Amino acid sequence: MFTAASRNLMLDANGTTHVSAHTAYSATGANEVTGGSPAYARKAQTYAAASGEAKASSGAVAFDIPTGTTVRWIGRWTAITGGTFLGMEANGGTEHEFSVDLTADTILEPAHGRAADSRVVFYGDTVPTGLVEGTVYFVRSPTTDTYQVSATAGGAAINLTSYPGRKCVVSTIVEEAYASQGTLQLTSQTLRLDA
Repeated sequence: MFTAASRNLMLDANGTTHVSAHTAYSATGANEVTGGSPAYARKAQTYAAASGEAKASSGAVAFDIPTGTTVRWIGRWTAITGGTFLGMEANGGTEHEFSVDLTADTILEPAHGRAADSRVVFYGDTVPTGLVEGTVYFVRSPTTDTYQVSATAGGAAINLTSYPGRKCVVSTIVEEAYASQGTLQLTSQTLRLDA
């Protein structure tokens, strides 16, 4: 187990200098937005020193997004072009730990606050069998601490047949569709280390 001071040091060594917008999930940084006028480009991002086992971005960035694009993911890099891909998170989301009840096909996430038909994604490790990492799912039959997921709004519950990997997380996702050239404003981003 690492101490809080140790986690803060690891976060300060993270190396993220640029952020990117993506249309789909990728473990390699693929599916980055391209094109447009003004043209899309990665943006420089600075972070405050880590504190409390988190490292917050110190300013907002704005991406130029081309017509016909839907942004779903935000990536982290060590350079404006090329560089090392450091990971991604769901646009507009916050990662949470969860477990599953295989008998009831439910996600167990205490006090989740999710509404029926809200969108979620699972990623970061092996997802429960029946789901695909990074795919957008819809919440159905939410209670205070549980819910099921479906492939479509109001659709049938997906049969879950295995447990997630230890580092798998669930997150809300905001799919931002651009019918014409527009701007995606990324107001804040916080890096954290899981236990």
